[in-house]
Amino acid sequence: MTTDSRGDYQELVDEISELLGVPATLENRDFELIAFGAYDSEGELDPSALDPVRTRSILTRRSTAAVRTWFEGFGITRATAPVRIPPTPEAGVYRGRICLPVRHRGIVLGYVWLLDSEPGAPGPTDPQLDAAMRVAARIGALLADEAQHGTDLSRELRAVLTAERGWQADMAVAALRTALGPRGDGPYAVVCVAPWPSADPDDAPSARTVPHATALCTVPWGPTAQWLAALIRLRATDTLTPATSAATRLLERARGVEGGGAGPDTGTHGTPGTPGMHGTPGTAAAPLTVAAGIASPRVALADLAAAWQEASAAARAALAEPGFGPVAEWSRIGPYRLLTSLPPETAQDPAVRPLLSPAHRELARTAEIYLDCAGQAARTAAELGIHRQTLYYRLSRVEQLTGLDLDDGEHRLLLHMALKAARL
Repeated sequence: MTTDSRGDYQELVDEISELLGVPATLENRDFELIAFGAYDSEGELDPSALDPVRTRSILTRRSTAAVRTWFEGFGITRATAPVRIPPTPEAGVYRGRICLPVRHRGIVLGYVWLLDSEPGAPGPTDPQLDAAMRVAARIGALLADEAQHGTDLSRELRAVLTAERGWQADMAVAALRTALGPRGDGPYAVVCVAPWPSADPDDAPSARTVPHATALCTVPWGPTAQWLAALIRLRATDTLTPATSAATRLLERARGVEGGGAGPDTGTHGTPGTPGMHGTPGTAAAPLTVAAGIASPRVALADLAAAWQEASAAARAALAEPGFGPVAEWSRIGPYRLLTSLPPETAQDPAVRPLLSPAHRELARTAEIYLDCAGQAARTAAELGIHRQTLYYRLSRVEQLTGLDLDDGEHRLLLHMALKAARL
């Protein structure tokens, strides 16, 4: 952020403070302090105006992850109008807040925070808040303009994720480390959004418009598809909350529902090659059209290529099994950690291939649920909503088509892997 832009932000924050007669602070969407108004009033001398949350934000120029999560729980990331947040002393918030979301073209880029009036005291009027929101819109335009002219490191990140091993990978990592500067220290998580809908390989959002993102880029996947990669800086090695937050926001953009977004896609157990997951018996599969995967945390930038493999594998697993998604973590996709590393042709095992034809979808579905239920006939029949004798008949047909013995553990393993791999 340049010195000139900081002055512009300060003037706009001071303008809001004067409009409303209360202290105001401006933070970006990562809750990093940009400017704060030193409004002079008797209320400002009240110790409650300098509660621990506000004091920490001003002194350290950032809020903690717990504070961010708490405030975001009031829906500020989706809000288009002022949001009132009540005082919560146990959270260090002694005075209520009014949050003015700073948006530009539907994208939230930051927040203006105001101290709300004391109970019984007159607060800002609706016309005053409307005027303040117009100033917030000017701040949003300034943030968006700065992001557009700043670097998003897409070229450097793409080079690290796609470079061949050896000296090319080493040079790509060195270039990214230089570009990141002080931000180059981990830990990091890599997020993959698949597929990314834009036809333009360079049409990715700026890292400044995505919470916690340090860099973003698009990565070609196959002859026509492309996926989005995001490099998310974590604040602690034992949490992926920032990565999940960023993945959720990117999914909303991919669906074209910025600021809102549908809830998680759900579905039932589908046929091989058709995404689905256990659900209400008899309902049709509801495939995900876009999903996100999150890699395990990394500290070294040299490990980002391996992290990308994990993130893209988790996204593929979520597309195949909506029960994982729409945001899937690599550590939680179970057997798909192995299946996603296999060549695509392995799904077409000669023994299982006849079962994968469209004419035998119901038999394949029955076999997969039976194996998912650890071979327990009662559970399988209940989930399918069929009589147990019908189940036994279908399983005998599966054995006839494949030549596999479902009482043999290795045969079961082969069939189960082939059915799962067919989804990918």
